[in-house]
Amino acid sequence: MEVKIGVQHAPREITLESGQSAEEVERLVAEALGGKSQVLILEDSHGRKVLIPADRLAYIELGEPSARKVGFGAA
Repeated sequence: MEVKIGVQHAPREITLESGQSAEEVERLVAEALGGKSQVLILEDSHGRKVLIPADRLAYIELGEPSARKVGFGAA
């Protein structure tokens, strides 16, 4: 699942292929925004971890990556 994270005062968003389910990512974000955790920790599909301070989160976008279309028939 593709996760896009907007961070305050950062010029670019963070994009990663999460190895976690959408429900688990939603739960972790809710805990970070609710004050239960001060750091949002997500793991990508390669096992690397991304740590973002909860007070710097601007937005989170969850979704499936779009499949690339290749060839002359792609429209």
